[in-house]
Amino acid sequence: MATLDAQRKWRQKNRLVKSQLNITARSKVHEYLDEIATQHDLRGKAEAVTFSVYAMMALLQQGSFNKEAERLHRLFLEAYHRDRDMFQP
Repeated sequence: MATLDAQRKWRQKNRLVKSQLNITARSKVHEYLDEIATQHDLRGKAEAVTFSVYAMMALLQQGSFNKEAERLHRLFLEAYHRDRDMFQP
C-alpha cells in the first residue's frame, strides 16, 4: 500500500486525466482479469479493465453499422444479465 504522501503526489499529478477506481469484486473476476492481462500482454489487472472497456466500446461502435457486432453485443448483454449474480460481490 502506498504511503499517504505518495498517494497525494499521484492524485495531484494525475488529477486532470485519471481517477483511481477501487472496487470490490469476486475472486473469480480477479482471476479473469489476470487471465485477460496475461493472454493479451497487458501490464496487469488495471490495464485488463481498461482493455475490457475499450473492447466493449468498440463492439458498441461497430454495432451501429455491423449486424454481427450488434448480435454479439446483445448475446453478451443477455448472458451477463442472466449470470450477473456470479460476478457481483
